[in-house]
Amino acid sequence: MSAEFIARILGMFFFLFLSIGFGLNNVELIGLTGFSPEFVTVLFALVGILIGLIITPYLTTRPLRVARRILTEVSVETMLTSFIGLIMGLLVVLLATYPLSLLPHPFGTYLPIFLATMASYLSLTIFGARAKEIIALFRQNARLYSQGNERELLLDTSVLIDGRIVEIAQTGFLGGKLIVPRFVLSELHQVADSSDSIKRNRGRRGLAILNELQRDPQIELRIIEDDITLLSEVDDKLVALAVQRNGGIITNDFNLNQVATAQNVMVLNINALANAVRSIYIPGESFSIYVLQEGREENQGVGYLEDGTMVIIENGNNYLDRTINVEVTRLITREAGRILFAKPSNTSNR
Repeated sequence: MSAEFIARILGMFFFLFLSIGFGLNNVELIGLTGFSPEFVTVLFALVGILIGLIITPYLTTRPLRVARRILTEVSVETMLTSFIGLIMGLLVVLLATYPLSLLPHPFGTYLPIFLATMASYLSLTIFGARAKEIIALFRQNARLYSQGNERELLLDTSVLIDGRIVEIAQTGFLGGKLIVPRFVLSELHQVADSSDSIKRNRGRRGLAILNELQRDPQIELRIIEDDITLLSEVDDKLVALAVQRNGGIITNDFNLNQVATAQNVMVLNINALANAVRSIYIPGESFSIYVLQEGREENQGVGYLEDGTMVIIENGNNYLDRTINVEVTRLITREAGRILFAKPSNTSNR
């Protein structure tokens, strides 16, 4: 049986007894009708049954159904801000009730009630209508606080092996605590103990960089014991821990960068930073460069700027092991960095 059917039955009995009671308590009214008391009582009973069957759902199940639909459709943000608005409106009314109650009758009696009603309605309406803006404001302030000087930046293994994190941290641009989880340190120890000499050297370099960071008094670094035992991969643990601690990740790993970004975790990529601060030359500009080696294509020479940018020089193989003036012809920007294409300029070579 449906809830509405049960409500109709219960309402029928309720109004039945209510109607019979009304008829028995109004004998004089029954006498004015000219009918016998039994007939009038039965008539009242039938009217009560009819009223109960018709109007009970409108007093019970249907208002509840509408309220449930409204609560389901309204977002949590709107409900929260409306509740906050209601509390603020009632607080305003509470402060104004006593002074208003001192006014002469009828103002002192009805004005506080009117004010409470209007303040509750306006606060609910205003805060409910601006729910998104209010929640966005709170989130923005929370984000600014978490990204302030106390923000936590988790280091992964690739950053420690890379080593540039020391110079970057010393500049003060990071603006937060550097955090190294124990599972990252364990992975670094495993790399340092590898039978492969290249991996072993990389691991030892990472440990040396970590020690250098710890010795620097200007750099705030902590090793934490937090772990995500449900996950096995270090990258997955790192992303989950960053989400848990509302922190960011410093990495050079492209895949970790993509996974963390997909989960709305702040990522500071050292390679991206290096690309951003590299020297930018536009076609037509000239500079001096040392031609270090031959290029892949015929007659090409290759040189490197101080920031590591590769410069491919047309007909540069004629100037191997020499410093020459070149003119930029083309610039290509890739995820791995920038590549400049140039040709020897008309100025004399050294």
